[in-house]
Amino acid sequence: MAILVDENTRMLIQGITGRFGQGVARRMIEVGSRVVAGVTPGRGGGNVWGVPVFDTVEQALRAVGGVDAAVAVVPGPQAKHAVVEAFEAGIKTVLMRVERVPLHDSLEIIAQARKHGIRLIGPGSAGVVSPGKASFGGLGGFIGSSDLPKIAFKPGRIGVISRSGGQTSTLSWVVCSAGFGISTAVHLGSEPVLGTTFAELLPLFQEDPETDGVVYFGEIGTVMEEEATDLIRAGGYKKPLVAYIAGKGLPAGLRFSHASAIIEGGRGTAEGKIQALRSVGAHVVDRPEEIGPKLRSVFGQAAGGAP
Repeated sequence: MAILVDENTRMLIQGITGRFGQGVARRMIEVGSRVVAGVTPGRGGGNVWGVPVFDTVEQALRAVGGVDAAVAVVPGPQAKHAVVEAFEAGIKTVLMRVERVPLHDSLEIIAQARKHGIRLIGPGSAGVVSPGKASFGGLGGFIGSSDLPKIAFKPGRIGVISRSGGQTSTLSWVVCSAGFGISTAVHLGSEPVLGTTFAELLPLFQEDPETDGVVYFGEIGTVMEEEATDLIRAGGYKKPLVAYIAGKGLPAGLRFSHASAIIEGGRGTAEGKIQALRSVGAHVVDRPEEIGPKLRSVFGQAAGGAP
């Protein structure tokens, strides 16, 4: 198994004919994702990498049948229309591979997703990958002749959650280099507000019999980690959690990395997050390079998946 996507997930890409959309599609297809349709208004009738293109999501579903998940690869100002179209078509898992979405649009999109029981990843997510099964949004796909995806995303039994797109790959590489593998890696997104949080993903990994534990990369700002500790304390997640929080020691009011990462009113500090996570038994490391040794001390040598 895996969480969110696997080899049986039927996917659709909105904005597939654009240059970036074509690249996302290629990466997804190269690792075995079942991309069954693409959508770009006015470009229906063509194809991208063998994937048929339609003018609307409704037309695509009539032609190819049911779709489990949609990836929106469109400019930020157009994201609301595209994502709502996927919602209205009944697609229950949607990933926004979109940055710079107007804040009021993001808030409305997230509200609609929650109202209709839709799993929304992003905005600004680099994607989700279940190695050996599927990539949702291109994460873990091949980049030219680079071997990084093959090295960083090996199948295994450790889940990865990251607030940073780039650090999702780095974190996965650290896990695999330590002799473990990845069940599913998820980039939450880089925008100020997100459709799915750290605390909302942990129960999915808890329920996954092929995940033994989770590694997390967090940052200062927001109360995402504090929410996760409330969940853990309530018994919603019981497996080992290894975490690193970036931004330790930064002063209040300083923006760091993503748009939402700002400390105000004594909330959102790295120190506060670290203390909260440790209070519920999480293994919080001081430096990223300590993640591998910590995994080995928790699980033993490569207990979470062979390299």
